Amino acid sequence: MTNRNVLGTDLEPCGVDPLTGFYRDGSCVTGPQDIGSHTICAVVTREFLEHQRSIGNDLSTPMPAYQFPGLNPGDRWCVTAANWLRAHQAGVAAPVVLAATHERATDIVELDVLAQYAVDVPADLRDLEG
Repeated sequence: MTNRNVLGTDLEPCGVDPLTGFYRDGSCVTGPQDIGSHTICAVVTREFLEHQRSIGNDLSTPMPAYQFPGLNPGDRWCVTAANWLRAHQAGVAAPVVLAATHERATDIVELDVLAQYAVDVPADLRDLEG
């Protein structure tokens, strides 16, 4: 079975530095074990990280036991659709890489809402340095 993104094409990788995904495979693939639906590929911002901490979802502090390095602004990370939606409702949603966002995200967040935050970010941010 092929994993599809919200655009209806093959799901692209979200990020490998840090290595993201519920299954830590670099993509926002989901499955029965992924109760939280880690399906949205977000480019996290300081405001988004602060909001997540305020709702009890600390994404900044490393947790080695869970292979979690702690995130910094600019990192690409598969976030839960419900928590991303909460950030959207609070006005601090992180940008979204649609090609790397799993189609199951639309079970929780409408595509037109995700599309408002769409960005095309290269996998290697050094490409932006010129």
